Amino acid sequence: MATTFDRAQLDTGALTIKPMTPAIGAEILEIDLGAPDIAECVPDIRAALLKHGVIFFRDQDLTHEQHIAFARHFGDLEIHPATPKDQPNPEVLRIAHGPDSRGQENQWHSDVTWRECPSLGSILLAREVPECGGDTLFANMHLAYERLSEPMKRHCESLTAVHDIARVFAKRLGKAPEDLHDKYPPMRHPVIRTHPETGERVIYVNTAFTSHIEGLSASESRWLLDHLFATAADAEIQCRFRWKAGSIAFWDNRVCQHLAVSDYFPARRVMERVTVAGDKPYFAP
Repeated sequence: MATTFDRAQLDTGALTIKPMTPAIGAEILEIDLGAPDIAECVPDIRAALLKHGVIFFRDQDLTHEQHIAFARHFGDLEIHPATPKDQPNPEVLRIAHGPDSRGQENQWHSDVTWRECPSLGSILLAREVPECGGDTLFANMHLAYERLSEPMKRHCESLTAVHDIARVFAKRLGKAPEDLHDKYPPMRHPVIRTHPETGERVIYVNTAFTSHIEGLSASESRWLLDHLFATAADAEIQCRFRWKAGSIAFWDNRVCQHLAVSDYFPARRVMERVTVAGDKPYFAP
């Protein structure tokens, strides 16, 4: 059964909005996220996020404190385990690549699905970008769900998948999987998630962090996950964002996945992310 939620009915107030594609993404124009009165715009910004899945802003020269303050309007903030412990603003995750570090975020994923309560959204600010390349793609995973056959929808709605931080961060942080699992044990989430604000159903497995589907054989789990992972690669449910220094992308991790294109090596790309905490995924029959 299709959801009755209608994104088009969301009121985004007086914001000046330029949609990126019919499926996902919009740029919000003529706004300063560091302005003292930005709180007045937060309800409209939140409505735009729910309507478009990911929203973009240009020319945002924010300090770390302003970046954090803006994010706090949408909820509590997370501290990522990859953030250095002595960093003054631990809420800011710096993601830097260059001649000595090729980009590693070039697979479809939703952020931190290995948490019991994965993030609501990520707010990524570009500090330094290559002359060309380094775009980020976003995919609407509700539309991916809607494109499944009815029997496949019903089957996937009954399943639970396991998400594991060690799949990505064991090597990146130089730790054994069991050491990471002491603090971040593998988490069980529904394969199809219900968005807590829109009620939309969303494919909620991703290439980076999902290890297997419970109750299936290894070959069955791999086949089904490969099939579901591939749905994000459908160009008709995507948008592509070209960064400039000072650009911001704010995406809803509950409905979309993203892929950072790592085609710019050995040029430098420096980003800073503040992440808004979310709630425990569930499926509503």
